[in-house]
Amino acid sequence: MIEIRCVNNDSKVLVSEGETLLEVIKRVGLEEKKPQILGAYVNNKVQNLYYKVFSDKRVEFITIDNPNGRRMYALSLMFVLYKAVKECFESGELRILHSLSEGYYLEVQNVDLPSDEIITKLKSKMLQLIKDDIKFERTIMESTAAVELFEKVGIDEKAEVIKSRQRFYTKLDYLDKTVNSFFFELVPSTAYLKEFNLKAFNKGMILVMPSQKVVRTKANSKLFSVFREHKHWIDILETPYVRDLNRSIEANKQKQVIQISEALHEKKYAEIADEIYKRKDEVRIVLLAGPSSSGKTTSCRRIATQLSVLGFDPLQISLDDYFVNRALTPKDEHGNFDFEALEALDLDFFNAQMQELLSGQSIELPKFNFFTGNREQSGIFLQMKPSSILIIEGIHALNPMLSQKIARKQKYHIFVSAMTQVAIDRHNLISTSDNRLLRRIVRDNQFRGYNADQTISRWQSVRDGEEKHIFPYQENADSVFNSSLLYEISVMKNVVEPLLADVPETSLAYADARRLRNFLSLFKPIGNVDFIPQNSIMREFLGGSSFDY
Repeated sequence: MIEIRCVNNDSKVLVSEGETLLEVIKRVGLEEKKPQILGAYVNNKVQNLYYKVFSDKRVEFITIDNPNGRRMYALSLMFVLYKAVKECFESGELRILHSLSEGYYLEVQNVDLPSDEIITKLKSKMLQLIKDDIKFERTIMESTAAVELFEKVGIDEKAEVIKSRQRFYTKLDYLDKTVNSFFFELVPSTAYLKEFNLKAFNKGMILVMPSQKVVRTKANSKLFSVFREHKHWIDILETPYVRDLNRSIEANKQKQVIQISEALHEKKYAEIADEIYKRKDEVRIVLLAGPSSSGKTTSCRRIATQLSVLGFDPLQISLDDYFVNRALTPKDEHGNFDFEALEALDLDFFNAQMQELLSGQSIELPKFNFFTGNREQSGIFLQMKPSSILIIEGIHALNPMLSQKIARKQKYHIFVSAMTQVAIDRHNLISTSDNRLLRRIVRDNQFRGYNADQTISRWQSVRDGEEKHIFPYQENADSVFNSSLLYEISVMKNVVEPLLADVPETSLAYADARRLRNFLSLFKPIGNVDFIPQNSIMREFLGGSSFDY
C-alpha cells in the first residue's frame, strides 16, 4: 500500500500499488465533484487519469476551471473533431488556424459543400463519438516509426518536428484507430466532452468551448482581420509551421527571417500612423492598451516616431501617475488592494486635465509616488500646440469609462497583443498566452530580479486581470496591432530554457515550467541576436533597446 495526499480536500488515503488516478478519485471521495475532474497534478506534473501510482504521491485533481484542465479539454475536443472530419469526408483536411474569444477558428478544406451542411454532419458525428465513450489512448513508439506513420497519413509537418527533436521515442495519441499527437495530456474518454458547439464563421467555423468564468465580447471581426493579415505574413515568409522556421534556421537564413519580420512590423506601425493622420483634424489623443508583455511600451515609442514623421508633436502621458492615493484604492474580494481596477485611477482628475490640455491650457502633470502611495506634483508643465497629439498607454485605455468626458471623435484607440504567427502543425496551435509568458519570464529576470518560478506563479493572476479589464474592450479599437514576431521563440529559447530548468519540482509553477520546456524542445535556437534591431519589440525583453523604459 502507498500513501496519496489529495490537496483538493486535504486528505490522505492508502491505495494499492499500480492503481490509476481514476480509482484514486473514488478513494478520496471526489467522484461527484463538479465540474468534472479531467486530470491531475502529480508531484506538480500534469498527468492524465490513467496514470498509475507506484509510490507515495502528492495529487491535486484539476477541472476545466484550471488552465491546464482547459487545455486538456480543448485538445481532446480537437481530436474528436479531427476524427469526425476523417470519417465524414474522405478527402477533408482539418486546419485549426487560431483562437478567438469563444474558442478556435478552423477550416475544413477539400470539401465542396455549403458550410452549414459541413457543420451539421460534423456536429452529428462528434456527438455520436462522445456518446460512444471512446477511450483516448497514449502509446510510445520509436520516433523513426512515428515519422513514417505521420508521413503516411499526410501530416508531414508533424513528422518533421518529431524528426528534428532527435529523441528515440515519441508519444502518439489514438482515438480508436485514428492517430494523432497533441503534445499534452488528454482527458480519459470522449464522454468527458459533452459541452461544445460548432458554428459558422467567415469561410470556416468556430469550435466553441465551454464558457469561461469571465465572458469576453462575442464580437471577433477586428481580431479576425488581424489573424487574416497574419496568414498573409506567414505566406510571405513561407513559415506556417515550426518545421518551416526550423528549416530556415538550419539553412542559416535567420537574418532574412528577422529582417522581413521587423519590416512587416514597421510597415504596420506606419499604416496606423497614416490612419491617425487621415483624422488629423479631429484626433487629439491616441489611447493604447494590451495585455502583459505584448510590447505596449515599444509600440507607443514607434508609433510616436511614425507620427513625428507625419508632422505631429507626440506627447506621452502615463496613466500610472493618475492613481488615487493609496488610502482610497479599492480592494478585491480577498481584502487586497486592487490596483488593476478602473476605480484605482482618479478618473475625474484625469478627464479634467485632458480637457484642459485639449482646450489649449497648460497643466502640471502629476507624479505618483509608489513608495508613499500618494500622488504628488511633478513640476513638469505641459501645453499642447496645434501639431501636438497625446499618446496614453494603460490597461484601461480601451475602456470608454476611462475617458468618458472626452468626445469620441477626438480619440483613436489601439489594441496591441502578441498573436503568435507560427503553429506547431495544422492541429496544434501555439498559445498566445504562452508566447507572452515566455517574454515576461525573460524580462522579469533581466530587469526586475524575478526568477521564472515567481513569474509563472503570478501569471494566472495577471491573466485574470486581463480577462476582466482588457479583453472585453478589445473590439473598441480603431486599429489592432499584432506584436508577435515569427522568430521570437527561437531567439528566447536559449535564454529561457535555463530559467525554466531552475524551477524546483516542489514549486506549484513546476507543471507549467515543465510544459514550456517540452514546448521549446520543438524549436531550433537562434543564438545570434545581433541581427535584431535596437528598436525591435524583442529588445524590450532581451535588452539593448534604443528606447528608454
